[in-house]
Amino acid sequence: MSNKLNSALLEKAVTDILAYSAGETITMGKKEVTGKKRNFVETIEVQVTLKNYDPQREKRFAGTFRLPAVPRPNLKCCMLGNAAHCEQADRIGIDHMSVEDLKKLNRNKKLVKKLAKKYDFFLASDNMIKQIPRLLGPGLTKAGKFPTLLSSGDDMQDKIEEVKSTIKFQ
Repeated sequence: MSNKLNSALLEKAVTDILAYSAGETITMGKKEVTGKKRNFVETIEVQVTLKNYDPQREKRFAGTFRLPAVPRPNLKCCMLGNAAHCEQADRIGIDHMSVEDLKKLNRNKKLVKKLAKKYDFFLASDNMIKQIPRLLGPGLTKAGKFPTLLSSGDDMQDKIEEVKSTIKFQ
């Protein structure tokens, strides 16, 4: 067995899978098979085996990867920001919370947990990102939803699209 993956073969397999799930006819072996259209979003899971990697010695690794297309377009976002960012979020129709709103949560674990459940990801202004652990406690970090930094020069809509098209792996 070769240790390199044939990219042409992989691309044809993925194209065939997508065509089959769309209800098109594909060639499997020597016969033609017609797929059927599904009424739900199908996912493809990829499993990779790493050679010369000892999991006992080298612990888990994690990272992020940006995809060219948005895989999950209906993620809910909340902007934790200063007045300018809250106003911008209001214009593009995104939920937002200011410092005063976060102070109202009063480090209440239940309210912070409820906030973390309500949204899929958070963005925070650069001047507020340092205050978030002090205002909310460890709740967002425990939920794995610590806010992504939004600099004052960044475009909010672009940053939201970037977060939506980024996947995490570990």
